[in-house]
This record gives sequence, C-alpha cells and structure tokens, in this order.
Amino acid sequence: MNKLIKRKKYLAQLAMWQKEKMIKVVTGVRRCGKSTLFELFIDQLKTGGVSDAQIISVNLEDEDFSELLNYKKLHKYIEARMLKNKWTYVFLDEIQNCKNYEKAVSSLYLKKDIDIYLTGSNAYMLSGELATNLTARYIKIDMLPLSFEEYGEAVKTPDKRERFNQYMNMGAFPYAARFVDNSLAHSQYLEGIYNTVLVKDIMTNKNLKDITLVKSIASFLAHNVGSPVSAKKIADTLSSSGRPTGSATVDAYLEALSDAYLFYKVNRYDIKGKMHLKSESKYYICDTGLRNTILGTANKDIGHQIENIVFLELLRRGYTINIGKTGRGTEIDFVAVHDKKTEYYQVCASVLDENTLERELAPFKQIKDNYPKYLITLDEFTGDHDGIQQINLIDWLSKA
Repeated sequence: MNKLIKRKKYLAQLAMWQKEKMIKVVTGVRRCGKSTLFELFIDQLKTGGVSDAQIISVNLEDEDFSELLNYKKLHKYIEARMLKNKWTYVFLDEIQNCKNYEKAVSSLYLKKDIDIYLTGSNAYMLSGELATNLTARYIKIDMLPLSFEEYGEAVKTPDKRERFNQYMNMGAFPYAARFVDNSLAHSQYLEGIYNTVLVKDIMTNKNLKDITLVKSIASFLAHNVGSPVSAKKIADTLSSSGRPTGSATVDAYLEALSDAYLFYKVNRYDIKGKMHLKSESKYYICDTGLRNTILGTANKDIGHQIENIVFLELLRRGYTINIGKTGRGTEIDFVAVHDKKTEYYQVCASVLDENTLERELAPFKQIKDNYPKYLITLDEFTGDHDGIQQINLIDWLSKA
C-alpha cells in the first residue's frame, strides 16, 4: 500500500516531451498526484542515465524553499545550479506560490540545455504573462485522481465490483487509498483536501472573502452534479433560503471553483445545428469521494455518481466533452471528441426495465449521423440495440 502508483499515461506524456524546447505544465486539483508524478519521472530520468547534479527540484510549498517565493531569488537559485554543456532538468512544484513566477520561468526558458517542468493547482496560473509571453512554448498536462485501473494497483480488494463501489463512494485521491479500511481517517483526509483547496486555491488566490458563500455554492454543485445549472438558478436558490446573492457574485465563485479544478464546467452542444449553446451548463466534480465529503454523507444517487465517473474517465482519455442537445427536451449525456472523431455516450445505472431502456435509447435515435453510440450501465448484460452498443461500466473502466 505504501508503494508509489505508476501513473503510466502521465509519465508517457512527460517522456514524450523530454528535451523538447517546451515548458511542461502539469495542472490538477491538490493531492491528485502531481508531486509524486515528478518523483516518478525523476526516477525514470536517473534510470536513463541522468545524474543527480542535472536535476533541480523545488517544492514551493516546502518551508525549506520559502526564500524562493521571490521570483528573482528563484531565478538566481536555479541559474547558479545549472550545468554547462549538459542538460539541466528543473522541476518547480506548486509554482503559483511564487509571485511573478512567470518572469523567472520566461528568462530561464531562454537558456540553453534546460528542460523545465511545472505543477500548479489553479488554472489562472496560465492566464497571465506566462501564457502571453510563451504562446505555443508550453504544453499543459491535466492530471486527475486515480483511474479505476490505477486504483486497482493501490488497494487490495480482489473483487472488481466491490473495488468499484469503494472507488465510487470513497473516491480516488492516491493517498486516500491507504484508508479504505479506516473510514474516519479517510473522511478526515478528504476534509483536509477540501478545506485546503477552499482556503489556498479559491479564497486566497482569488482574493475572495465569503467562505460560507463558496461552501454553499460548492454544496449546490455537488448535490446537482449532472443537472443543468446557471448562476441565476444558484443565486435564486440561495436568495430564497435567506441569503440574498446576485448572479455576478455567483459567477465569480463558479469561476474560482473551476479554476481550482474542484469542478469542471461542461457546455451544451446542439447536435443537429452543430453549434454551442449558451443555456445552462452542467458541472462535474473532480472526485466522487470528495462529493460525498461535501454533502456530508455517502450519497445514494448512483446514477449521478457513475455519470460523473464516466465524465472523468473520458477526460483522462483525452476527449473534449459537451452535453448533446438532440431535440426538444432530450439530450445525450456526453458528446465526446478525440482525434477529430466523435462518440456519443448515455449513462444509466440500469436499463433492465424496458421503459428505462427506451428512455435512454430515445435520444440516440434522434441523431442522424453514424458516429459510435454507447450506452454505459452497471448491468451485466451487454449487447447491441440497432447499432447502439450497451457496455458494462466496470469493464469499460478496466480497459483504459
């Protein structure tokens, strides 16, 4: 249980860009494994013959490096340790903690034989000068908590269905997998992640003041995962419960929650009209275990939980995702595009009831193109419904 989980897909992406004149930026919610990914990649570099002297690793959350929160000192520290006529690999963890860090990174980028890797826990780190000055000179790798396949390496639960129930209800933060047999420690650990994200990545970095409001909005989104929401709907709900709030304020907090990778916003797409819609969006949380922590209970709405899990897995597999509008009052859960190829997904806990099956198939039948269509359920039955493939969720997750 103490071994590091090999994050093979992310390692492969880093290796693909090794020694390329591109800054590698790994982003994702706190504690999803970004720092450990750097440890794994550094080990991989050393196995490949890179010496300790060629590696500079700085964690900007470590008090030992507190002086380097000044970008000039950070630049000087790295410059002094660079080797001549050899590649130097620079790893800067939680770079957003260094004010004006982009000035140091931009300058270092100009030097010869330097390979720069950054992590950050907030999307706005790429919205400033780094993005402006280094357009097309950095690549972003979005990291998530463990996939179901990776989770199988982390826990000792042999039965796949039991393991999936743990994965769904307890979530997939790497370190949390240590506590699958200790519910108190597990809940305390996730609560710690949640509070840290709220305080450091939302309230402090975004200079927001009302932590009660951000918790109320996060709770609303967690409860309504997979349901259409808007800033106005949230503001009206909060106002009706005795907390007057405007849509503009809610919008700012929604952006902050998304920038911290706590929630992902998914827009609607009109399949027939081939255009994006400005109507209500849907939000999915970064981890279903964290959702249960926010809601204060192991939520029983399995349908929403598995829809969230499918969304995250499509994201891991590199898909661009929208909600598909197929007709009046009907929609496809996910329109997923990868390598210019489109796929359609419906997600439902069970379609053993004929009425439920017909309801889930109906939106597919309104689509006139021939792109692949998948109905994902927890049912053991798999098969073909006039070209629509019904597949088992656990099997699908296991074939990542």
